Amino acid sequence: MTRIQLKRLKELDRPPVAFVLDGQPTHALKGDTVLTAVLTQSARLRTNEFSRLPRAGFCVMGACQDCWVQLADGRSLRACQTMIEPGMHVCTGRAAEGETL
Repeated sequence: MTRIQLKRLKELDRPPVAFVLDGQPTHALKGDTVLTAVLTQSARLRTNEFSRLPRAGFCVMGACQDCWVQLADGRSLRACQTMIEPGMHVCTGRAAEGETL
């Protein structure tokens, strides 16, 4: 069973948005940030590049720089400030570390 960080309790009737998380097709709901989309599917957003400890965002307002993730095309974005878009390919680094969803 996959551990998740966030469990959605409200607004379950919003339209689904298909996206790819570390190579695996999944979905979020319209209006979700990338942070919410990832953490409703996974226990962490990324791994800290220095300590190698799991991270799940911190300030949730774009100031702390803790929620940077990469897209498959190489662009980086702040997951707490970016809305999930249909077809977005989000790379958290999990696949490179041998983890799966």
